[in-house]
Amino acid sequence: MSAIGQSFPRVDARDKVTGEAAYSGDLSMKGMLFMKILFAERPHARVKSIKTGKAEAAPDVVAVYTAKDVPVNEYGLQIPDQPVLCGPGSSKPYTDIVRFVGDQVAVVVARSESAAQAALDLIQVEYEDLPILSDPEEAMKPGAPILHPDRGDTNICVHYKIRKGDVDAAFAQADVIVESEYRTPAQEHAYLQPEAGLSYMDEEGRITVACGGQWTHADRASIAHALGLPDEMIRVVYPAIGGAFGGREDLSVQIVLALATWKLQRPVKIIWSRRESLIGHAKRHPVILRAKWGATKDGKLVAAQNEIIGDGGAYMYTSNKVLGNSAITSTGPYFIPNVKTDVYGVYTNNIPSAAFRGFGAPQALFMAEGQMNKLAEKLGMDPVEFRLKNALKDGQTMGVGTPAPNPVSISQVIEAAAKKSGWKDRRPKTADREKRPSSTVHRRGFGFAAGFKNVGFSFGYQENCWAKVEIHGNAEIKKVIVHHAGAEVGQGTHTVMAQMAAEAVGVSPEIVTIVPSDSATQGNPGSASASRMTFMAGNAIKGAAEAALQKWHNEERPAIAEYKYLAPRTTPFDKETGYSTPNFSYAYSAQAVEVEVDTETGHVRLVRVVAADDVGRAVNPSLIVGQIEGAIVQAQGYAITEDFKTKDGRVLTDQLSTYLLPTVLDIPEKVESVIVEVPDPNGPWGVRGVGELPFLPLAPAIAAAIHDATGVWINEFPFTPERVLKALGKI
Repeated sequence: MSAIGQSFPRVDARDKVTGEAAYSGDLSMKGMLFMKILFAERPHARVKSIKTGKAEAAPDVVAVYTAKDVPVNEYGLQIPDQPVLCGPGSSKPYTDIVRFVGDQVAVVVARSESAAQAALDLIQVEYEDLPILSDPEEAMKPGAPILHPDRGDTNICVHYKIRKGDVDAAFAQADVIVESEYRTPAQEHAYLQPEAGLSYMDEEGRITVACGGQWTHADRASIAHALGLPDEMIRVVYPAIGGAFGGREDLSVQIVLALATWKLQRPVKIIWSRRESLIGHAKRHPVILRAKWGATKDGKLVAAQNEIIGDGGAYMYTSNKVLGNSAITSTGPYFIPNVKTDVYGVYTNNIPSAAFRGFGAPQALFMAEGQMNKLAEKLGMDPVEFRLKNALKDGQTMGVGTPAPNPVSISQVIEAAAKKSGWKDRRPKTADREKRPSSTVHRRGFGFAAGFKNVGFSFGYQENCWAKVEIHGNAEIKKVIVHHAGAEVGQGTHTVMAQMAAEAVGVSPEIVTIVPSDSATQGNPGSASASRMTFMAGNAIKGAAEAALQKWHNEERPAIAEYKYLAPRTTPFDKETGYSTPNFSYAYSAQAVEVEVDTETGHVRLVRVVAADDVGRAVNPSLIVGQIEGAIVQAQGYAITEDFKTKDGRVLTDQLSTYLLPTVLDIPEKVESVIVEVPDPNGPWGVRGVGELPFLPLAPAIAAAIHDATGVWINEFPFTPERVLKALGKI
């Protein structure tokens, strides 16, 4: 029986259900010390002085570290624009400035967590407050204070252009034009386990950091750079990880843990509180989007003009990549012959913005799908028919001027979602909606949206992934061991790795063992992000397994082989036109939703979601359904309940009691997953990635359903009761 396409149980299920799985916060060692971090708690200020004498003399305190103790006081996944610790004494310029409330100023290491916490209050910091930039549009203006003067004379840290065809001439020929402004909010990752970790010296004298993350080798490189040490002196291992969603791509506690262990030669542990997590790690980019789209009366798109302004927050993190993805997806999965798009990322004194499931596509698609639904309404066309008329087909060019890699399956997923939802039969006609009594309090509405997203890294990066496979046994294969450093952040990666290895070798997954996530013993896996891990790890494992199997057939026992998979090449944006082949693969999604709007309270209830997603080939169908359902609930929170509030750079919703996540009582009554399988020619066994895909269309589909129910368009979310009532003219 093939191991591909079967819903085998998760390899980590038993340990996680029984509590045997060790997460970062569960780890301990003999002689372990405890760390606490002093956060700036102010959005923008110069640290004039730090006095640590009282803290150092406090009971059970072992050490206090500040900026002067960090050898190379900078880090950052894309560019090193963030100090490890903010304050005087560093050789790096401008590291005495804090730029958001979660900037780290000092760390205390003590014999107990309570002693470390008490010592934080004894550190005396003198600040000189600086002007606060919390509005990205204000930060873009000439004369605004420059937050990173060493990086230029502007706060605009990203600017991408797309120029395809002649939009002015096309708009002159359009029969229908829709212009709108949209706003999308920040979103908190809210993973179950906040940031935590344990650092220690291993038996070979390496500084070892055991902490949740998404890319062991990138973490190692950042830690080594900040400490001024060679990579080989740093080891990163991942214990069980309590969720990530992109939020663990950027570092939090890793460098200061390694610093303390290096100086003290002792194990050091830290666990952030939920409030520390909420103010200390990055969020989804809040974005302002302005769009002008035109179509002919027969329903063909002719032009799109977009402006996107992303609030990057205090540091770059992955804004350049996230907003690059926004640029690609800003025209939706449709053929538009004339496009003009400008995308900006802007430094502010807000919490940094970074990767979050969907990686820039949810924001851009909220705009694109909103424009599609409004154009369909203005043309008097069914929104599904309008999408199918304009859906990208093999060989047609995207906004960046090149065709999407074949096969392009957007039409298949649109048709699958429409069919499963009974769209033509269930969706009331406009005339019927207008006959509804105006006194109806609870109004039902139906909405539709689609989306697409890249699989793998983009813009000229040579995608690669390493794996090693061992085959053991004499007359027959008894055991297969797979070495792969790819992070298991809850998505089921290690389970599908075992299935793919079993398929490649021709054995049952039950005899496959995964040895995971150790930078000291394994090659570079790349990040568990960009919906890439199954695609990339699958190709690497397949290559290693086939090589090991050949050795086995040649009677080499045990048979061991390594393989590094290189994906097809991509190219960066042309600086003036955006012309590029930015990705080697895309995946496509469509959703039909039903909502109920209480017009007295403004409450929006998500009743039903039908989600169709092209996964290429389903390795483990049950895991895919879990990914779809989880993504939809997370996107529901983004769209309806999660209202991350800040004022002048300060976080107002710094607890989960005020930042409202969906609970089991809020989730949709019914989520119906439609797994579409159109094989990707480069994917292992045809696989495409699915981790982010089901998140993408939900917010615009809900917006369309609210409009269907009430007759009003709401161009900003979350769709809180207050915002809905305001749109209805009731407050």
